[in-house]
Amino acid sequence: MPLEQGEKINALLPIREFTENKFIFMATSAGTVKKTPLNEFERQRATGKIAIDLREGDTLVGVAVTDGQQNVLLFGSTGKAVCFNEADVRSMGRTASGVRGMRLQEGQKIISLIIATEGTVLNITENGYGKRTRLEEFTCHKRGGQGLIAIQTSERNGAVVGAVLVNDNDEIMLITDGGTLVRTRVDGISVVGRNTQGVTIIRLDKKEKVIGVDRIEGLVDEDDDESEVDDDRVLDADAVSNDDADSDDSGDNEIEEGGE
Repeated sequence: MPLEQGEKINALLPIREFTENKFIFMATSAGTVKKTPLNEFERQRATGKIAIDLREGDTLVGVAVTDGQQNVLLFGSTGKAVCFNEADVRSMGRTASGVRGMRLQEGQKIISLIIATEGTVLNITENGYGKRTRLEEFTCHKRGGQGLIAIQTSERNGAVVGAVLVNDNDEIMLITDGGTLVRTRVDGISVVGRNTQGVTIIRLDKKEKVIGVDRIEGLVDEDDDESEVDDDRVLDADAVSNDDADSDDSGDNEIEEGGE
């Protein structure tokens, strides 16, 4: 696929067939979301097709195939998350800009899109802390709100750098800006409430930061000795919990669409 200067591949979606009841759901760093029928991408061009009209400075952070009725979670860099049903987002053409999914404060950005199916939500912060939280703790509201606390972004934790949906038999891969890659099992990470700081997932060197996390799908019969875990870098401890302090101001402002 030919890319323009500064452009990069952000997502890869395996598609078996282009059915009429499926959609491509997208989220951007500025909190914009968009839903487009899957069959609009059936006939490809050598140069690719426009999937979303991005505003200047905005970037695509997540893409998923949905059925039009699934619950969507957006996670912000300051530890907030919003949950809403995708039925709140009307279907629109490829060249549209989308609508507001989450209202962001200054300096905040969306870092992850999750389609709620089964499992727990794993949040990871730049200072190596994280936790798992059950999906049912993320109450769904109308799109456009400021969100609920998903993990505390204290001075200890730093900003959130990743949120992924995981199962107990999965593993995760963490990468730091120092070039360290650590693989660890999900079932060793505590499941705690939303409004907590989490536990130490990886020990970092001074000034080192976590910059990414990805899920490695596990196999039920996979042997324990196949897991490549750096025990010197990985640690789990009791979670630190505080009183719940949530906010969820809903908004319904729509972003102007581009030409079809």
